[in-house]
Amino acid sequence: MFSQIRIIMSDKLTNVTLIKNFFLMGFPDDQVLQRLYVTFFFLIYLAALMGNSLIITITTIDKHLQSPMYFFLKNLSLIDICYISVTVPKSITNSLNNSHSISFMGCASQVFFVIFFAGTEFSLLLVMCYDRYAAICHPLHYEAIMNRSASVQMVTASWFSGCIYGFIHVAGIFSLHFCGSNIVHQFFCDIPSLLTLSCSREQILEYVFIIASCCFAFVCFILMVVSYVHIFSTVLKIPSVQGRFKTFSTCMPHLIVVTLFLSSGFIAYLGSTLKSRSSLNLFMSVLYSLLPPSLNPVIYSLRHRDMKVALGKIFDEKMTVKL
Repeated sequence: MFSQIRIIMSDKLTNVTLIKNFFLMGFPDDQVLQRLYVTFFFLIYLAALMGNSLIITITTIDKHLQSPMYFFLKNLSLIDICYISVTVPKSITNSLNNSHSISFMGCASQVFFVIFFAGTEFSLLLVMCYDRYAAICHPLHYEAIMNRSASVQMVTASWFSGCIYGFIHVAGIFSLHFCGSNIVHQFFCDIPSLLTLSCSREQILEYVFIIASCCFAFVCFILMVVSYVHIFSTVLKIPSVQGRFKTFSTCMPHLIVVTLFLSSGFIAYLGSTLKSRSSLNLFMSVLYSLLPPSLNPVIYSLRHRDMKVALGKIFDEKMTVKL
């Protein structure tokens, strides 16, 4: 539902669309394919909820998992649950009801919360990198550096920075005028898709925000790389093979998660700016919106020895109760 008015911009008449809602048309119209998408999305969403909820439960009740690393991991799992819950339930509901509509405010809320949780996750991954650096490169001062108060402050700063980041982008994208269609070729409202609907002369500010965000993310990534260079050089100095392996096992999950999160996000946003097919853009959006929240619990539970031990204790206790 939308209407059009004509305004003068730079001495030229431009059609401006007053949009009351958007239509999310990321999925094909074929009913069989839609059911396959719904089934796939539901299974991924269920796996993400169960995996991340399990990590939150384990790191809360297990007394051996109360270090700053697991406090950060608990927050990461909470962020992942929120992140995937912003887009997937709405998409599943729309497909089941055969309704692709989302209100203007609903679309703005989706953009805000997606950017909010994505920004918070990136900030938290940066904090977790610093935690590993302090633990491995400065073990004697680790407890002083990463005390309880410092850990809480870092997590709070991560959530706050993500919130500010979300407000900046939602203000930037929804201060634009939309010219033409209200059809979003995605299964949720994302910035690249909305930019294609906006008047071309007004996109400069949002592109400045995006470029600045990419530059900031790149600088943070370089800091992570430098930190891991120091970490690996320190680990290689450990005399015992078992000690090196144990230290590496605490670093690799974080490194894998960072690589997965950044690479999928960059591919999706850079790919959306190209004139590629909507099916390819849909695939890339699925990559960065579903993959990290669903794979993070698997990566951490399989690579962390303490996590596997805690999981084993829970399952052993359940088996004992049944017997």
